[in-house]
Amino acid sequence: MVRLNKIYTRTGDDGTTALVSGPRRLKHDLRVDAYGTIDEVNSSIGVARLHTEGLPELHAMLLRIQNDLFDLGADLAAPDTGEVLSYEPLRVIEAQVTRLEHEIDQLNAGLNPLKSFILPGGTPAAAHLHLARTMARRAERIMVELSRFEGETIDPPALKYINRLSDFLFVAARFANDGGRADILWVPGKNR
Repeated sequence: MVRLNKIYTRTGDDGTTALVSGPRRLKHDLRVDAYGTIDEVNSSIGVARLHTEGLPELHAMLLRIQNDLFDLGADLAAPDTGEVLSYEPLRVIEAQVTRLEHEIDQLNAGLNPLKSFILPGGTPAAAHLHLARTMARRAERIMVELSRFEGETIDPPALKYINRLSDFLFVAARFANDGGRADILWVPGKNR
């Protein structure tokens, strides 16, 4: 599906990049921003995975998510314009959203309910997962904004996936914080 023989092409030197479906867009275009932010989320999860070796279940989940994020990037880079394409574009599907929901439930089952908001941090894995969560929320905001422009489409499963991903990353951070026992709770007005 993908073959990269040469890494630089010089075609982007004019400030544009090509979508998978062919058209060129400015590098600051919202669609490019959306899949670029998905790439940031993916990279951040890669760093978090460095700290989850002792949590093999979570480690495997994060690896699956990284693969899903490439699917999501491909989905965003080949917008559905209604035109017939010579290939079947890769799309995020409902089954990926459902799997993520099951994994959220699985990780959350052993956590105590929260009585306060959590300050991002704790273990290195949790801190990186919280950072990835905030990036996922930013990606979601960009995708929603993009979907509001006439002629721009985002498939519903793609929006659902990125929304669930930030929920997953929150629960995963708690799971990585010794099952929530190492969570750092927000104390409203503590330093007034």
